[in-house]
Parts: sequence; structure tokens; C-alpha cells
Amino acid sequence: MRVLVVTAVPAERDAVTRAFGAPRVRDVPGAEVHRAGPFDVLAGGAGPAAAAASTAFALAAAPASEPYGLVVSAGIGGGFAPAAPVGSLVVASGIVAADLGAETPDGFVPVTGLGFGRDTFLPPAALVRDVAAATGAVPGPVLTVSTVTGSAARTAALLAAHPGAAAEAMEGFGVAEAAGRLGVPVIELRAVSNTVGPRDRGAWRIGEALAALSGAFGKIAPVVESWTQHDRHDPNRD
Repeated sequence: MRVLVVTAVPAERDAVTRAFGAPRVRDVPGAEVHRAGPFDVLAGGAGPAAAAASTAFALAAAPASEPYGLVVSAGIGGGFAPAAPVGSLVVASGIVAADLGAETPDGFVPVTGLGFGRDTFLPPAALVRDVAAATGAVPGPVLTVSTVTGSAARTAALLAAHPGAAAEAMEGFGVAEAAGRLGVPVIELRAVSNTVGPRDRGAWRIGEALAALSGAFGKIAPVVESWTQHDRHDPNRD
């Protein structure tokens, strides 16, 4: 079984494949898949809608002889201080749609509070632990937002609604929705380029985060290969 990795932009895709040398490239509807090591990597676009559509097309286009056993949402993102400082890695213990719902006079109500949908996907706990052990990543909820946080007030509101959140990004929940429709497990891995809070582009460390992402995928390759071949078929594994 292969592993599908979905990033937002080509720079993130290339950071993933850089750990394995020059990739082989093939076309899928609306994107290119770059094959490197055990990973098929595509830059699916920014935001949950683009990520969901690209993931769905890639999963549907997989050859029957090489189905995907795991999907990884990956890239850079913002880290919540002090849990995830700039340059660190975060592996999602939960993939959360943090702003999917409704504003009310009493505050934000998640989509589940409105009586429909879902707002959280839980990656396989054993795989999260193994990825964290291999990379030194911080395990914790990763929030998917459609608008990147840029103020202290918004940061405080997110942490109040999602205590323990480690990072925010824009694609994880969309990737998880697409993978979940086909019953394919999903994890999310983020390299922290900036601290969630008042927007300050001068403080971002995108190059450092992309380098951390490359290093992480070199380390998790044997972990995910073992898991897709063995652990996901073991009913005693969580």
C-alpha cells in the first residue's frame, strides 16, 4: 500500500520529497503526484475545500494494484505558544474544524452543536505516538481554519474553544473529510513557521519550517511503511 501526502503549495510538496531525491511525476485530475520513497505527494491548494477536492481526486485515481493505506495532511503552520514553538513539529491527535459552525449572540457554536455534520477526526492513536517518537513532534489537536489567525483576541477565542490546541493550518480537515469517505486513515503533520497570534510576517521562519518538514518525512518513512503493511490490519492496535 502507498501513502498519499497532501500539501497546500509546491514548496511544501518539494520539502517532503527532498528527503528522497528526485521524484517521479504523474498527472491526476487537477494536479501532479510526485512519487518519492513510500509517498505520493501532491500540492492540492490552500484551504479545506481545495484540499478535500484534490485528495478525493487523487484517491479515486489510485491504481487498483496500489491502493492508498494512509493519507497525510502535511505542511507548515502556526503553533500555539508555548506548546509548539517556531521550528518544532506537531502531529495531530485530533484534526478539528475550528471555525465550521455559526456565530450566535452567545458565541460560536460548532457544526455538531447545530445538529449535523462532524467537526473532528481522530487519527490512529498508535500511529500518532510512533510518529511523535520518531520525529520529536508535539502531539496535540491541530485546528483547521479558513481564515488564519492574526490577533490576540482570536487566539484566545480559539484556545478557549479548543483547550490544548497545538497548531493551526488550513487544510487538514478537508483532507480528512475526503479520506474518511473512503475509509482511509489520516494523520496531520505540521512544521511550525510562526506563532499563532498578532500577524507579523517578519517573524515567520518559513525556510526553517520547510527544512524541519523534510527532516520529519525522512524519519517517518519506515514508521508509516510498517503501519500500512501491518498495524492497520491488526484489530488489537488502536
